[in-house]
Amino acid sequence: MHVLKLGGTSVGSIASIKNVKQIVESRNEPVIVVVSALGGITDRLIATANKAAAGDKTFEQEFEFIRQRHFDVVNGLLDGEDLTAVKLFITGTLDELSNIYHGIYLIRELSAKTLCTVVSYGERISSRIIATVINGAKWVDSREIIKTVNVYGKNVCDFDATNPNVIGQFADHKGIAVMGGFISSDSKTGEVTNLGRGGSDYTAAIVAAALNAELLEIWTDVDGFMTADPRVINTAYVIPELSFVEAMELCNFGAKVIYPPTIFPVYHKNIPIVIKNTFNPDAPGTLIHANPKHVSGKFIKGISSINDTALVTISGLGMVGVTGVNKRIFSTLADNGISVFLVSQASSENSSTIGMKNGDADRAVEILRREFAKELEFGEINSITAEHDLATIAIVGERMKQTPGIAGKLFRILGQNGINVIACAQGASETNISFVTTKESLRKAINVIHDSFFLWDYNVLNIFLTGVGLVGRSLLEQIHKQQEYLLQHRNLKLCVVGLSNSRHCIFNRDGIDLATWEEQLNASTEPSTPEIIREKITEMNVFNAVFVDCTASAEIANIYESMLQHIGRLRELPPAEAHRPQTWHQISV
Repeated sequence: MHVLKLGGTSVGSIASIKNVKQIVESRNEPVIVVVSALGGITDRLIATANKAAAGDKTFEQEFEFIRQRHFDVVNGLLDGEDLTAVKLFITGTLDELSNIYHGIYLIRELSAKTLCTVVSYGERISSRIIATVINGAKWVDSREIIKTVNVYGKNVCDFDATNPNVIGQFADHKGIAVMGGFISSDSKTGEVTNLGRGGSDYTAAIVAAALNAELLEIWTDVDGFMTADPRVINTAYVIPELSFVEAMELCNFGAKVIYPPTIFPVYHKNIPIVIKNTFNPDAPGTLIHANPKHVSGKFIKGISSINDTALVTISGLGMVGVTGVNKRIFSTLADNGISVFLVSQASSENSSTIGMKNGDADRAVEILRREFAKELEFGEINSITAEHDLATIAIVGERMKQTPGIAGKLFRILGQNGINVIACAQGASETNISFVTTKESLRKAINVIHDSFFLWDYNVLNIFLTGVGLVGRSLLEQIHKQQEYLLQHRNLKLCVVGLSNSRHCIFNRDGIDLATWEEQLNASTEPSTPEIIREKITEMNVFNAVFVDCTASAEIANIYESMLQHIGRLRELPPAEAHRPQTWHQISV
């Protein structure tokens, strides 16, 4: 038996649902299909509820959009008796939802309980649509089998109640069953609950683990886990295999391919997970299992990041050697529902630094100051402060623990590229090395790590060139002629990312086409001044940066120092030449 989870984008349009129909109906083994709400509907349901609670009459227009969206989808997929039956179901279900919205509008209040009920309608309707579209499928109400209990104000799966329900429902299952993900009900009261955003993945994992399924398939809109965020690195590629631990680490640090709790239930049953793309079903995807194959020379599997990071630091000499300080810190944060994803502490114990979301930092400082009020008063703790708008980057790979020098190499290349590490953390398992830097350094840091750990098959040199007279033009011609050779035979990619003459300049992070550089430069409306050139280079903040000056301009020479401070160091020149204008020279990392 296979359990398939289909995300919102997978059931977001008529075309994507037709893809789903083809994928599911082609199976020979029994399958259970867990579906999310139609793409974007959950957000609409929440936004409409908030408008109603605020007394905004336009909630009715939002509700009408939700109604019409569902009818448009079924009208494009079904006909005859199936269409009539589903339309009747949708009409009755949305009439219930309409009454709830009007109640919220009248009393101007939206409780957590009511919101849980509101958002459940997305999966309740989508699962009935998909069950009707897929030939021979039966519909199962998730609220009847997935049960939760409330722990510290959060709904968590009640496995003792849920597992018998799942086994009882699917004990003799032979064909295709469809159920909504995300939604559930309280095991004691029967009230509608949910498993949190991303909870459809978790629903599928719960069902797969209870039934000892052969495989859990997560169908989404990407080909699998990538070596890095493709929005940051356009040459990032799919990771063919990951261990459960590696996948969990990447998920926890921002790789939003699957909901992190999904891995836990199937890990304990050793049930593999495969990530597949609904829009590219022939792609192999990423397989997550206990014994993944490792590529020779590749010690890290991927790079993940969180750009919504703040650091809270508690410091004071009175903390040294005092038992229970950390217990009080983390208990206070946990009791107030604040999640921590990074901890860094000096061995002297005189400071502890904790990574969390920006939105939690100020509240964390406030409650910690209350908790340690006496220690602050008597000077045992000097300060409790927050630093906002940072980024956390993690490199992940189980083979790092077998390879000396990974951490040393990481921090060396960061230093060489002018990237400051504010805090860092590494567990004894050595599967994850995490560090915090400024948000402005995020893109550059990921690029240089990706390059330096040989996740690419080549190294990149990013070139800024000013002055396209005889010398500059000749240099560009040489680079253009040699680019392919250097890439193929020296594993070096020369990428010209900035060009300027005395009038105009052009910049392109992905590289300027050197076959047409002159036409691009002549067509540019960006004026060329030393100040603009310096500003644009600094803004791009690329790694492995080289500045080539093919002018005799003293004004250009005057910006060397400020660029050196940003992108690297000047290569040593002979003393006789260091103080006179150069035909060209370079500043490189």
